[in-house]
Amino acid sequence: MSRPRFRDISHFYDLLKEPAVIAKTRTMKARRNVVFAFTLTLIGAISMTNSAVAQGQAPLAPTTTGVMVILTAKAGVAREQVMAVMPAEIRETVQLYLSGKIREWYSRGDGRGAVFLLDTKDVAEAHAIMDGLPLAKENLLDHEYIAVGPLFPLRLLMAKP
Repeated sequence: MSRPRFRDISHFYDLLKEPAVIAKTRTMKARRNVVFAFTLTLIGAISMTNSAVAQGQAPLAPTTTGVMVILTAKAGVAREQVMAVMPAEIRETVQLYLSGKIREWYSRGDGRGAVFLLDTKDVAEAHAIMDGLPLAKENLLDHEYIAVGPLFPLRLLMAKP
């Protein structure tokens, strides 16, 4: 296979803009991302079978740096019920944000609620915060709590061989 000849550097950059080159570059990047994700998954699986477990020692527990709370309107709750409580909910939610308890907050893409990332050390603390909000007191929302932390397999990169 012969190598293409380039008249000058601008000709080279023009060739890079060709749809075939762009598609190939995207495919290569996608493959690289899949391989990287697979590698991290494999490292995580290997870490679960590491020597600490084989020797009867307790494996390292993931560090919890926050709790994600997924809020969903309960089935059968009318929009008007939720909207009647929203002014108080917004005021208290803003206070939690300003005090540093809510790190991030988002609207759900399906329009059925919100997602909060709370700056808490465990799920119990997150429950206590969320249970104090007006919509929770009125029992209008379902809450799903997920403890989150640094990607655990990355710890293996820091381990000494």
